[in-house]
Amino acid sequence: MKTTTKFTISALALMAIFSFSSCNEKTKAETSVIKPEPIETAVVDETPDYFLLRPEVEKAYGYTHAVKIGNDIKISGAVSMDDEGNPTAVGDIEQQMKNCYADLEKILKHYGCTFDDVVVENVFTTNMPKFLEVAAYRSEIYKNHFPTGSWLGVKELALPEFMIEIEMEVHKKE
Repeated sequence: MKTTTKFTISALALMAIFSFSSCNEKTKAETSVIKPEPIETAVVDETPDYFLLRPEVEKAYGYTHAVKIGNDIKISGAVSMDDEGNPTAVGDIEQQMKNCYADLEKILKHYGCTFDDVVVENVFTTNMPKFLEVAAYRSEIYKNHFPTGSWLGVKELALPEFMIEIEMEVHKKE
């Protein structure tokens, strides 16, 4: 390569470096850092609040029917039982479902919520075909919108007489 060509290439390379360097200097000089204002957030109480619908039954079986942490509430599966824990509406899945929703409504009311606040509903049933025949009843429960969730056919629930169990997750609006 000729000396003139090497000199020309070197000069062009230096000019490019100075051009990029001066562009970066302009960008740095024109850029100002804007510090965001601190955002005030509400302090949410994260202490768990436990609720027992049937204290003796729940203690005997070793569970809590509902736990609220902050604005979220987890509700254990409700089944059709009386206050002593005995199955009710044996053999009648529709009445068992209605009994489940009645208990769930008591828990929701305890926390100042309604079925409109339910974001997840999971239904477990030992007889999916029969459940599907009566599932339309849910439209009487969820008048504005349905929550997310799953319907699961299972072999058995806690007691052989239970045909359906419904668990929920709730988000309490402020």
